[in-house]
Parts: sequence; C-alpha cells; structure tokens
Amino acid sequence: MNIKPLSKAIYNKAKELGIETIVLNFSGGDDEGYLDVGMTPKFIESFATEIEDWVWETYDYSGAGDGTGYGDNIEYNLKNGTAQAEEWYMTRQAGESNVRNLQIEA
Repeated sequence: MNIKPLSKAIYNKAKELGIETIVLNFSGGDDEGYLDVGMTPKFIESFATEIEDWVWETYDYSGAGDGTGYGDNIEYNLKNGTAQAEEWYMTRQAGESNVRNLQIEA
C-alpha cells in the first residue's frame, strides 16, 4: 500500500495534543475493509474519529477478497519524521487429520 501524505490539519492537531505516532491498521479479506486507528503516547477517541474520517477520504481500501484475511499497517512517526508501511496476510495451514470407519446412527 502506498503511504499517503498526512494532512496538515491532522499533523498540527497531533503535535498540539502531544501525539508522537499515528498508526492505521487496515484489514480485509471478506469484501469489507476495516480500520483501527492507534496513537501514542495516549489515545484520544475524538481525535481518532477525525483521523478515521480523513483516512476514508484519502485511502481506497475495499477489503475485497476470498475470505482469507489480509491487511496493511501504516505508521506515521511524527517524532522521527518518518512513515512506514507493512502488509500482512493469513495463509491456510492444514493440521492433523484422521480417518476412521464411517458410522451410521440408528
């Protein structure tokens, strides 16, 4: 996922509030995109709502898929002046199986 520039309004407010990092955790796979917003060193619910509104106007994330979970995490580090993106996905792994004779209930 391409990292979009952080809006100046979000940046300025975050600095005023003492926020050092803003983290966007996108997830999808079931034909819906989800977003969890995080921030450090403190979480401010009303500001998270503002960030979420900005994210859905800025990023295009459908969440479409075949039911296999996947996502993208983006971290804006205001303290260090960096932005980082990471993608993840789940894979199916077969576990132990067993075979027995078919039983029929009476």
